[in-house]
Amino acid sequence: MNKTQFAIAAIIGSGVLAGAGMIYLQNYAGWAELSSLEVGEVQLQTLEGGELEAIIAENVKGLDTVQDGVRLSGDLSFRACFTTPQSLAMLTETYVIADNAEPLTTVGWFDCYDAREVGQAIETGEAVAFRGMENISYGVDRMAAVFPDGRGFVWHQLNACGEALFAGDTPPETCPDIAEFEQTGAED
Repeated sequence: MNKTQFAIAAIIGSGVLAGAGMIYLQNYAGWAELSSLEVGEVQLQTLEGGELEAIIAENVKGLDTVQDGVRLSGDLSFRACFTTPQSLAMLTETYVIADNAEPLTTVGWFDCYDAREVGQAIETGEAVAFRGMENISYGVDRMAAVFPDGRGFVWHQLNACGEALFAGDTPPETCPDIAEFEQTGAED
């Protein structure tokens, strides 16, 4: 092998290694499955009073970028799947329906959660999206969607406050004061 062939092989080899490393970092590094205890209760906002109330959630599985209690990336990485015996009719009569739900995608190996399927089902009315905790962290809301067969999905998404913050704009007047929020944490 002459010098030119060796240089070409070295460039191609380093490119392949870099690509494999990026795929690993994007899809595996830092991601961890969460137990039902780590996920916690699936809570939805009630129509009366707007308080959070836990629904019956079984077979709960979660995913996040938290390791040893330390968040490795932003608040938008959380996802969860569950099943509930509660009927969709009862849920829609009791909890706030979210009109702006947009499930976020996640790593492919977390196979219980398919954001495209959930998003399409919400758009067609097959599944119903509900509001969970508003401002679970500043500008981020917890959302949930439930199918008629009882399958449920949870994710975090930006609200108007978060969208303004990340765009560098002034948050709407309805947003909590960010300095106060950071001192007190999420609203209960």
